[in-house]
Amino acid sequence: MKDINFVFLLLALLAEVIGTIGGFGSSVFFVPLGNFYFDFYSVLGLTALFHLSSNLSKIYLFKEGLDKGLLLKIGIPSVIFVIIGGFLSKEMNSAVLEIILGIFLVGFSLVFIIRSNISIAPNTRNAIVGGSFSGFSAGLLGTGGAIRGLTMAAFNLEKSVFIATSAFIDFMIDFSRTFVYYNNGYIHQHDLKYVPYLFAIGLLGSFIGKKILAYIPQAKFRRLSLLFIFLIGLVTIIQLMIR
Repeated sequence: MKDINFVFLLLALLAEVIGTIGGFGSSVFFVPLGNFYFDFYSVLGLTALFHLSSNLSKIYLFKEGLDKGLLLKIGIPSVIFVIIGGFLSKEMNSAVLEIILGIFLVGFSLVFIIRSNISIAPNTRNAIVGGSFSGFSAGLLGTGGAIRGLTMAAFNLEKSVFIATSAFIDFMIDFSRTFVYYNNGYIHQHDLKYVPYLFAIGLLGSFIGKKILAYIPQAKFRRLSLLFIFLIGLVTIIQLMIR
């Protein structure tokens, strides 16, 4: 246990709680925080394994709310493009892609926060495009939940439906990219000691997040998600600047 970084595990728990409340998964916080403690590719491997447990928890806790139509429209292109992104992650400059993602998230979320009446059209085309981009980003950078969150926000889903559908899509993404990351050599033997802790954190964080979410009115849910996305982008940019 002396080799376990418990500060990192505490931050992972915080990421899971906030990710559950926001509805877009913990990776949007877990990846930038994890990069302070591990190399980028180790973080990708740990994220995939961590998310498998945390998303199973969310699927169980919010199982009464699932939009099967949206699951297919966003989920299928997400799985296809997470595989593509995962294979390309060995070839691309991750720092450049991370800063682009950070700037995009900050700018896009600010537009939606300032001009709350603006919305993405809730149609099949936008669902497929959003799913493709979120899957590709998840494979390439380890996190695509914020992009999926912005896409799903257009459909104005009830919060339990939003979280259940997002978690199921995320599980499909993580299951697919785990094999790609393993093939790429991102899942290291010396990092596997964290997996039991992260599995427990996935369960506990999802449970705490659900309890907190019960006190958040539906009208504030979308704005809260956008504020979280803004913070994610800001953390990503700051992290790259201080490296």
